Amino acid sequence: MNKAERLFQLVLLLRSRRTAMTGEAIAEAMGVSLRTVYRDVQALVLSGVPVEGEPGVGYLIRPANHLPPLIFTPDELQALMVGSRMAQAFTDQDLAQAARSAELKIRSILTEPLQRHAERQPYRIPILESGDGLRRVHGTLRRACEERQKIRVAYRDERERKSERIIWPLGLVGWSSCWTLLAWCELRRDYRNFRFDRIEALDLLEERFTPTDTISIAHYLKSVVGIRDPG
Repeated sequence: MNKAERLFQLVLLLRSRRTAMTGEAIAEAMGVSLRTVYRDVQALVLSGVPVEGEPGVGYLIRPANHLPPLIFTPDELQALMVGSRMAQAFTDQDLAQAARSAELKIRSILTEPLQRHAERQPYRIPILESGDGLRRVHGTLRRACEERQKIRVAYRDERERKSERIIWPLGLVGWSSCWTLLAWCELRRDYRNFRFDRIEALDLLEERFTPTDTISIAHYLKSVVGIRDPG
């Protein structure tokens, strides 16, 4: 992270708080030294950012007098917070980090009443180390979907039957109990769903694919499930 990015993150961090944050707490949150925090705070002050506080006491950027660029209702804010925490708990590490960063940006523009509301939100979604393996699978499959990259997968079905096939990863589907990969199977010439926890091995292939009118996540939802693609 370069200095400009670090200063921007510091502003977001301070604006997301209603009370002063000590230099030590800032250093831990940002993964930098205490000396770097003091230098960065001084750089912000010199550039005109209204940082209040001092070493040993803490730092604070008070809410601006103008309206923030986005105004949320309490329920909208709750929905965003829950979505962020679910992304952090149930998706891959890169997406989880992006969710944490987005949440910090959202908190930085909240009015004081909404900041209090965010601090009182009742949802707790634990992040378990036991899920790290599936999170790595999640990241690989997400990138394959985004890049439209074919996959060779070794799979074990609900009857413990094993197979190996080449599939086109179309989308990730979150059910109440697990994640599945919706794909077009070259072996079966049809759609198939693959549970993450039953994938025994996978290899990304160099070959790409192009969705068509009859091979796509929208077509699957409409023709097989009977619903429109919610996007």
